[in-house]
Amino acid sequence: MDTKHKEGKLFYGTTTLGEKGQVVIPVQARQVMNLKKGEKLLVFGMGHDMLALSKLAKLEKFASHLAERLDAIRKIIRKTTSK
Repeated sequence: MDTKHKEGKLFYGTTTLGEKGQVVIPVQARQVMNLKKGEKLLVFGMGHDMLALSKLAKLEKFASHLAERLDAIRKIIRKTTSK
């Protein structure tokens, strides 16, 4: 299946919810995201009818970066809210 590009977003096809609530992520999406068997994914609800998946490792890296910069972030917030 060809990946469709629109406004920087990718469409990889469809999947079907199985009896146990499992879905198969299309092979092209797994390849592009470099997903491997057993890799942990976070599942976010978006409203009542949308789900989004994210690699746990990437979120941990992002959270670690934010934690390291927390003091600088707090200073920026104080400056912008005190005006």
